[in-house]
Amino acid sequence: MNARAILMARAGDATDPTALALAGVLAAAYERHGAQVLPLPGLSAAQTRQMLARWFPGADLALQLAWADPACARRAEPRLDEIEHLVALLKDHADPAAGPAGDMNCVAHALACASLGDNHLWQDLFLPSRRELSALIERWFPRLAAKNSHDMKWKKFLYKQLCEREELFICRAPSCSVCTDHAVCFGPE
Repeated sequence: MNARAILMARAGDATDPTALALAGVLAAAYERHGAQVLPLPGLSAAQTRQMLARWFPGADLALQLAWADPACARRAEPRLDEIEHLVALLKDHADPAAGPAGDMNCVAHALACASLGDNHLWQDLFLPSRRELSALIERWFPRLAAKNSHDMKWKKFLYKQLCEREELFICRAPSCSVCTDHAVCFGPE
């Protein structure tokens, strides 16, 4: 049984976009790096344990995670600063009423880590479609979701938000509607 199947077998609600996204990112990390390395850069072993206990009870045993092994450590992440910037952006737009702060922190790290992937964000989270990603962002980060009023692709939108925070405007046109790359940012996925 693969890591994602193990996680989803223990999820309370196998249709919840949060559980689906966390399972996707965790499973991809476990399959890439093994059980001796913490799966999400920026989360401690304690935070990872809490996340697994909350969203996937018993998964740490089923996945045979090496918590007691002193070699169980963080993986070297050359883009850690990028993850930290994305997490900060997400946290700045979080809804405290969406759920416990620890859960929101885990979701923010999962989204940030998946944003480093090569595919659409919903694909890097192993979600069935963009609809689940939008529901996830609307739940945990509703102010950020509201800013994406023209339905820009999420990964592009997040990075555009980071650029605007730093007052870096890299678009070739003053408005998205007249940009030659409009279809790339707003087209179907």
